[in-house]
Amino acid sequence: MSGTVARRRLITVVCNRESGGGRAGRVLPKVVARLHEGITDAELHVVASSTYEEARDLTRAAALTAQPGDVVAVMGGDGMAHLGLNACARTDATLAVIPAGTGNDFARGAGIPGSIREAVEALVRGRTRVIDLSHLTNAEGDRYIGAVVSSGYDARVNRATNDIRLRLGALSYGYIALRELAAFSPLSYRVTIDGEPREFEAMLVAVANLGLFGGGMRVAPDFDAEDGLLDVTIIHAASRAKLLRLLPTMYSGKFVTDPVVERLRARRVEVDGDGLFVMGDGEEMGSVPAVVKIAPRALRVLVA
Repeated sequence: MSGTVARRRLITVVCNRESGGGRAGRVLPKVVARLHEGITDAELHVVASSTYEEARDLTRAAALTAQPGDVVAVMGGDGMAHLGLNACARTDATLAVIPAGTGNDFARGAGIPGSIREAVEALVRGRTRVIDLSHLTNAEGDRYIGAVVSSGYDARVNRATNDIRLRLGALSYGYIALRELAAFSPLSYRVTIDGEPREFEAMLVAVANLGLFGGGMRVAPDFDAEDGLLDVTIIHAASRAKLLRLLPTMYSGKFVTDPVVERLRARRVEVDGDGLFVMGDGEEMGSVPAVVKIAPRALRVLVA
């Protein structure tokens, strides 16, 4: 008489040791010890990446071979979360994020705890939700975006923040935002929203799934990760003084009450214009024209 031994579910942890100034690597042994203690019905596989490319390949390989119940956990900042959601989207893998960076906008927006300890406990408990993603396509390729696709002033601030050596999360973003404002002027946009073309000058156009960027700025404060729609926020042409007044209120979301702000919901948005590029989840995504479409119920993720 023969039988088949049931396969134990697999939890793969991919850690970027350098995230948070090396904090991720320092706390990794404690994270692994807690997972071994708290999860007894699964096999635990832990790998530490030394490069972005290696982390991408490790997460993708784990997700592609996943069976229902398997977890791919990424430990690091928004860059690692972005790799993880792209690896796990439309697969049988469940994504867990252990936030060890400085921004953690995707984690905050998805309902993932903000501390390493609490995120590990969420992984142990195993509560999940299924959320939408954005799908971005341009000349550089296509990829999923968890939080915000940005262009204009916000994209320039994001790019400049990534280029500085001193990383202080929201403080870095705020400092660069003020610096970039001194030389910024409205940009010419050509935007098509659910098939309706428009042309206008604006400070920024942000297309959001989870409406947080820049270390906690609420560019789409009433976002819903499960509504099957994108949230589009347009800050129309305004003076630098006006934008300076709006910046602090982006952390609370109160800026949306100003008359220069327009908000819409859509399933498909094409962004084009002169001198534009796009950022997504804090990473540079390349050129316009760029098409952003909603990807309903594309990702299963572990939450608090």
